[in-house]
Amino acid sequence: MSTSKHINKICIAAIAVTLVITILFMCGESLGLTIASKAVKYESTIFDTSYVHKIDIVMDDWDSFIETCENEEYGTCTVVVDGKKHANIAIRAKGNTSLSSVKSSGSQRYSFKLEFDHYEDAKSLDGLDKLCLNNLIQDNTMMKDYIAYVLMNDFGADSPLCSFAYITVTGEDWGLYLAVEGIEDSFLSRNYGSEEGDLYKPDSMSFGGGRGNGMDFSMSDFMKDNAEDAETEGTSESMKTGGRPDLGGNMPDFGGGFPEGFDTSQMADGNMPDFGGGMPEGFDPSQMMGGGGFGMGSADVKLQYIADDPDSYSNIFNNAKTAVNAADQNRLIRSLKALSEQTDLASTVDTEEVIRYFVVHNFLCNGDSYTGQMIHNYYLYEEDGQLSMIPWDYNLAYGSFMGGQSSSSVNSPIDTPVSGDMSDRPMIAWIFDNDEYTAQYHTLFSEFLDSCDFCALVDETAAMIDSYVQKDPTAFCTYEEFQKGVTAIRTFCELREESVRGQLDGSIPSTTDGQSADSSALIDASALTISDMGTMNNGGGGFGGFGGKGGSSDASAQHTSAMQPSGDFKGEPPEDFDGEMPDFGGEMPEGFDPSRMGGKPEQDTEPSTEQSTEMDETAPNGMQNPGSDMGSFSPMGGGMGQQGSPLSLIMLGISSVVLLIGIMFTLLFKR
Repeated sequence: MSTSKHINKICIAAIAVTLVITILFMCGESLGLTIASKAVKYESTIFDTSYVHKIDIVMDDWDSFIETCENEEYGTCTVVVDGKKHANIAIRAKGNTSLSSVKSSGSQRYSFKLEFDHYEDAKSLDGLDKLCLNNLIQDNTMMKDYIAYVLMNDFGADSPLCSFAYITVTGEDWGLYLAVEGIEDSFLSRNYGSEEGDLYKPDSMSFGGGRGNGMDFSMSDFMKDNAEDAETEGTSESMKTGGRPDLGGNMPDFGGGFPEGFDTSQMADGNMPDFGGGMPEGFDPSQMMGGGGFGMGSADVKLQYIADDPDSYSNIFNNAKTAVNAADQNRLIRSLKALSEQTDLASTVDTEEVIRYFVVHNFLCNGDSYTGQMIHNYYLYEEDGQLSMIPWDYNLAYGSFMGGQSSSSVNSPIDTPVSGDMSDRPMIAWIFDNDEYTAQYHTLFSEFLDSCDFCALVDETAAMIDSYVQKDPTAFCTYEEFQKGVTAIRTFCELREESVRGQLDGSIPSTTDGQSADSSALIDASALTISDMGTMNNGGGGFGGFGGKGGSSDASAQHTSAMQPSGDFKGEPPEDFDGEMPDFGGEMPEGFDPSRMGGKPEQDTEPSTEQSTEMDETAPNGMQNPGSDMGSFSPMGGGMGQQGSPLSLIMLGISSVVLLIGIMFTLLFKR
């Protein structure tokens, strides 16, 4: 027995310390302590960015698989990744309207998705369940997405990992692709340390949902549906009677709408109405495009609070990537309400992560996104009522969406990334409605610029992939166009950095109104041609952007000029363009091919595996039934359910061991 006169105090202190440690282990997350992202093996293997990886796809009937890629059906293959063989792997094509455009253009360069756990749950690529192989469409630089994801990850935003991979098919060259971590189980576990949150990919335009939510989009059907619904839908009535559709933004009033008798469904076939010549006086066309208040997306996709009824958020809940129940829906709605009202923001938003996301995002000028005209291409993660943003699809960033102008892209105002009423996008509005968060945004923007050597990143990436681009037999651009693209993206980053630094120090206006009032300090971007980086119409086949070496012979010969206006436009309006629209007299110019207006750029969307071909069991209102077949995607909604997550069990075990050690220590000294 110990004879120390302080033994009782020592024992009490030991028990107290043990209990504190135990509580921290078991309840750390609920107390506000976050678990660091887990280091997983695939980070240092397939996503080692120091070299181009090699992936060989071995398939019994590759030609038949390619012929049916547009259906996004699964095939079975063996893949050899950097010399390591993986058998019985699921493969399918991925994308949206670009799938049909690839086929119609004569190209076979689809994007693919490899699912290592599709047939066998235990299988993975060094812990990775899903690997996306992006075909680098609309990207003459071959690195738009790569640069974006590298910058996001390096700056601490939750973002998918990526690396370059040269694809061969049974040993034969296929092309240079970007390998991207799928936003699914492995991603969630790596970034959030648990599998208890809910993941969504909000989309109302049917451009971002992947299988079953992208391929079915048709502009002609869209227009016809609006007209047919006019009897019951007030907003569509305006279209049927010659008015303008309400797309949620700042569209000009052309004075009377569509000409009498014009069938709006014919617009998809190239038959455009004669509006009478020009834009209304005083109209600011910048408010129509990326960064404008106008946005083709519903209120729920903008993350606005609408009502307490879950049916008001169908474009979120119908695009859930994890199983959600009524409690999950109500929790998200409460968060959206708090977001719109800007109450308890620290609990509603992962504020620093979201600010870091928007710092990089706003630097990259992506009009095909949450802040742009097409409001999609982002993932929303919610856990315990707190919201985070996850980036996706930056192949039309760097000002290249809708043929952006070099000056407006380079000088895009960082404090009004959404022109017009900022409240239209509540997920970013809170940053600028609060002086403290605005100051944090500016501080982090400066930190971001100081941490990056953009030119070195571009140059090192170009040097790494150069020889692979030269031999790529299916690329959507030529090697010479790739070289021009590299120069252009390097120039963009240089000029953009110069402009943002000026906006931060006050020498350049940082708002749309400020730049409109005084444009004298804006950075001169006349040396930059945005279209050199690749555009929405980069190649034959309309917005799909095809041709190059991988397209048909005709498309290959014409892929740099398809859908370009006559004259020296170089992908953007001439310097002396005054905004007046030409009067076509009610019909298209002679020789114009309206089919090249058709398509839609590929949005590299990732449907979860619960959106498989077997969708028979569904809950009311089109919701996925949590009890139905979820494929290999584990349900993650609303807590642990009947079985705790592996992380929780590990923490419980560690806590028990610590508690036992403390008790033994106390008993030993007590004796």
